[in-house]
Amino acid sequence: MNGPSNPPPAAPPPSPSAQRIGATQRLREDLIHPDPLLDCLLEVCRLHGQGASRASLAAGLPLVDGRLTLALAERAAARAGMSAKLQRQKLEGLDAAALPAILVLKNERACVLLGWETLPEGGLHARVLLPETGQGSVTMPAVDLAERYAGVTLFVRPHFRFDRRTPDVRATRSGHWFWSAVLQQRFVYRDVLWAALLINIFAIVFPMFSMNVYDRVVPNSATETLWALSVGVLLVISGDLFMRLLRSHFVDEASARIDVQISATLMERVLGMRLEHRPASVGSFASNLRGFEQVRDFIASSTVTALIDLPFAIIFLVAMAWISPWLAVPVVVAFALILVLGYVLQHRLHELSQTTYKASALRNATLIESLSGIETIKSQGAESVVQSKWERANAFLARVNTRMRSVSQKAIYGTAWLQQLVTVVLVIVGVYLISQRQLTMGALIAATMLGSRALSPAGQIVGLLMQYQGARTALESLNRIMEQPVERPAGESFIHRRELKGEVEFRNVKFNYPGRQDAALEGVSFKLTPGDRVALIGKVGSGKTTIQKLMLGLYQPTEGAVLLDGIDLRQLDPADVRSNMGYVSQDVNLFYGSLRENITFGMPYADDTAVVAAAEVAGLTEFVNRHPRGFDMEVGERGELLSGGQRQAIGIARAVLHNAPLLLLDEPTSAMDFSTEAHVTQQISNFARHKTVVLVTHRTSLLSLVNRVIVVDAGKIVADGPRERILEALSAGRIARAA
Repeated sequence: MNGPSNPPPAAPPPSPSAQRIGATQRLREDLIHPDPLLDCLLEVCRLHGQGASRASLAAGLPLVDGRLTLALAERAAARAGMSAKLQRQKLEGLDAAALPAILVLKNERACVLLGWETLPEGGLHARVLLPETGQGSVTMPAVDLAERYAGVTLFVRPHFRFDRRTPDVRATRSGHWFWSAVLQQRFVYRDVLWAALLINIFAIVFPMFSMNVYDRVVPNSATETLWALSVGVLLVISGDLFMRLLRSHFVDEASARIDVQISATLMERVLGMRLEHRPASVGSFASNLRGFEQVRDFIASSTVTALIDLPFAIIFLVAMAWISPWLAVPVVVAFALILVLGYVLQHRLHELSQTTYKASALRNATLIESLSGIETIKSQGAESVVQSKWERANAFLARVNTRMRSVSQKAIYGTAWLQQLVTVVLVIVGVYLISQRQLTMGALIAATMLGSRALSPAGQIVGLLMQYQGARTALESLNRIMEQPVERPAGESFIHRRELKGEVEFRNVKFNYPGRQDAALEGVSFKLTPGDRVALIGKVGSGKTTIQKLMLGLYQPTEGAVLLDGIDLRQLDPADVRSNMGYVSQDVNLFYGSLRENITFGMPYADDTAVVAAAEVAGLTEFVNRHPRGFDMEVGERGELLSGGQRQAIGIARAVLHNAPLLLLDEPTSAMDFSTEAHVTQQISNFARHKTVVLVTHRTSLLSLVNRVIVVDAGKIVADGPRERILEALSAGRIARAA
């Protein structure tokens, strides 16, 4: 029964709220919410032949007051395959070969400098693009531009890209999400190495001081020499203190920078992950993400200083060999034994660390699931079931942790025993050397001190093995997360459409949800023209919501294609697609905060007039006016302070606020009473009279919104036609399988 729909009936004039939304939203987003830096970056991308749009450049970035900042410019440029570099430079010092470039102007303005020219009437003039002029260049005197210039220039250039003919090579650390961030701090760690060298050289001074005091000062009562040596040692230990503080500061600074960069990269990757690859458990996934804290703590703790000090142990061994080669032998042997012990134990620790990591993820998954479903647990009397799962997970984790601590403590205690044994051996060997007049008392004391100092880093290494294995396991888990496919892969170019007309076409689409063998959709084909109002009806689980998710680009078809305005959706930038769609899901998810923050979710810069108008369309006005705090009322986590119908109304207000050409409604009023539903239906009908509407519903009362009905059953379209004809066929039983 596929066929064209009847022309839509004449719609009543739009309501005042719809008129206000149309007047304040969607006319030109850059006019209602100017963002000079973003607009300039968009123009530079266009000049270099790189497709981009406002939505694609800013999607997922932590904008400040809804605007792009200089700190985010590099990340925004990377979205379009561009590299950006911010420099403080004089206007006359700009090289013409580096143009076009973005000039940061005073009063939070910006422009694109295209070049210089000398006009016949005289004087140097600049050709610039101003955000207000769109793509039309403006010529202004260089003196005027210099007065506006803030002294900062953003240079933007396309990245060199390898094509598909380039052979694959082994990935380098410079391109790794974690190691590249560490390598960026290599100059800081270089300074840390120099500080470590000085600290370890300074450490030799105190044993040498003790040796000279016992061998020369005490036998000769040379108090003047004692004071001279003491002053020298005081200066050295003061320098040692300063270098240690400086080294600690450098390590903390580098770790903080790495932390900020990697945290942002991880979150951006998680938010950009394709939904078919999202984890089965949110709690387990959150536990894996928190594994980054283990990695961060490992590189930020004393681990770095212990690892840096390890190579410098050779300085103390050389000093001991200078005093007596025989005294260096026990230290070398003990050093080798400690390293062998650590190497042997690390495999066992790694196995236990992986088990601990998985058990912690399971326990966290149980906790998150229980907290989110606490009301259901209580209402069903299932506390004992959840408590049993929790205690079993905790008991298993406790056993594994006990075994892991036991292995680690044996290594620590064994290392301490070896260090004490070395001290005893040094004293014994030293006494024999003294008796043979090959060593002095002061030299023995100095050698004992140097031996302890040489073995100290090795002892710390064994103690840090458990922490290292935990960080290693966490890094492996995070690597798997970072390897998951994302919606906007690096190096992939998209077609950018800031405005879509609203045409949708499914061509023989087949789709399977991840992990399922049965097809959610099978051979689905239909076409919507701009302005069509279509309802998808059918039994529960027939695939209606799946069709909407494919329209949003949340999933990609297994076979076939979904086209928007005649373009395969996979070629369009996901940010452009979703900025052109208003979506109301059947289970509206709210976030902790105020009612206004939830309505403007995704559009925090929305005008107050538009917010009020959207609330009126969604039927929220009476509810808001009754509350003493109005739009500032708190909604609680997941909207727990509101009813199901109120949450749905907020979801409708969100979609209305976007005022996009496509409106997707999935059971938008299922939790509302009939009078509220009738009011909202009328408001939506007025608001969406020139939009493409795709409605999923089981309520016949909502079918007044549409003029065409598509019946879906078992993932297939069994009927498609004008509303009256389909409803008549359903009532007559000619469409037997439809609900």
